[in-house]
Amino acid sequence: MKKLTHLDKQGRAKMVDVSEKPVTHRMATARGSVYMKPETLKLIEDKNISKGDVLCVARIAGIMAAKKTGNLIPMCHPLNIASVKIDFNPDSKKNKIDIEAQVKVIGQTGVEMEALTAISVAALTIYDMCKAVDKEMTISDIMLVEKRGGRSGIFKRK
Repeated sequence: MKKLTHLDKQGRAKMVDVSEKPVTHRMATARGSVYMKPETLKLIEDKNISKGDVLCVARIAGIMAAKKTGNLIPMCHPLNIASVKIDFNPDSKKNKIDIEAQVKVIGQTGVEMEALTAISVAALTIYDMCKAVDKEMTISDIMLVEKRGGRSGIFKRK
C-alpha cells in the first residue's frame, strides 16, 4: 500500500514539495450529477428559474471554483490553470443533470482536485438557484473519471 504523502515522519500535515518534479502537461476529468423533480429540470431547460440561466451561472461558478481550489483545499497547491471546460447533459428520463469538468495545466502537480471542485461547486450552484422550487434535489456520483500526466501516468475509471 502506498503511504500518504501529506504527512511528515511525525504524522503532522504538510504540503508536498513538488519543486523537484518536472513540468508536464496534466489533465483531469471529473463527473457528477444533480437529481431533481421533472418539473425542476423543465424549468432549467426552459430558462424559467427566477434567479436566471442556471447552467450558465453553474458553468461560471465551476470555472471559478477550479481556479480557487488551492484556497479551499488546505494541501492543494495554487495552480496556474490553463483550461477549464464544463459541460451539462440534462437527462429527462432520469430527471437529472450530469456534469463533466475537464481541467488542464502545465505544471508540477495534477489537477484532479480542481476538476472535482469544479463539479462540486457547479452542482451546488444548480441546487442554490433551484432550491426555491425543489428542496429535494440530490447531488451525487462525484468522481474522477480520468487523469493524465505526471509520474503516475494515465488513470481511467472503468
